[in-house]
Amino acid sequence: MRPAREHTTNTGQTYMVTTSTWGRRALFRTEPWAKLLIDTLYHYRGSAYLLHEFVVMPDHLHVLFTPLTSLEKAVQFIKGGFPYRAKKELGSNMEVWQVGYSDHRIRDAEDYEKHETYVCENPVRCGLPQEYPYSSAHGCFELDLLPQGLKPLLTETRDGASKAAPFQSKHRLRLDSPPDSSPAGAPFQSNPEFSSGDREADRAIRGSQSLPSEKKTAASVNTLRKAAKVNQL
Repeated sequence: MRPAREHTTNTGQTYMVTTSTWGRRALFRTEPWAKLLIDTLYHYRGSAYLLHEFVVMPDHLHVLFTPLTSLEKAVQFIKGGFPYRAKKELGSNMEVWQVGYSDHRIRDAEDYEKHETYVCENPVRCGLPQEYPYSSAHGCFELDLLPQGLKPLLTETRDGASKAAPFQSKHRLRLDSPPDSSPAGAPFQSNPEFSSGDREADRAIRGSQSLPSEKKTAASVNTLRKAAKVNQL
């Protein structure tokens, strides 16, 4: 069952945002389109928002994120940035998105878990393969940690040790990288540096407004490894 939604424009909160293609056309059924949209999500990650979960469905997009600017501006980067790149890189002038989007402000850890589950299970519910490659549930994507207020409360085990709720460790950051390796970028991005086209897209979308400087949000891999071991105790 799809979680109930509420429309809100508060800033500094975590949201689930959904936006659909124009006429519900299955534009993202093709690999180049789906990969380019994921690249666009990662291009603005860390400067416009923290990215927690996402799924690129054939005719719509679900994102769980925490804007670092206003919600409207964060969505504008995605919905404005992708058509710009599609025109330059895919040679397409077609209308991509329906006007507007729906959003739901995440209220607490339980609410987050419900929407996280919805996003991760969306492909299977729609008859797509379980190992759907264009979803954060696929396990090969680097994601940002949740804001402290949305992390599950610690529960006490029989031996008195604290243990995180089971869903806390799902799809956060990859723990299989070497300890001294730097975090991976978007898996479909051939060049981690922004191209001139990316910078042009930024200028076209940003206009006279500027975003806050990029915030470092991910903990070190060594710290995550230790946390993972503690959770397994």
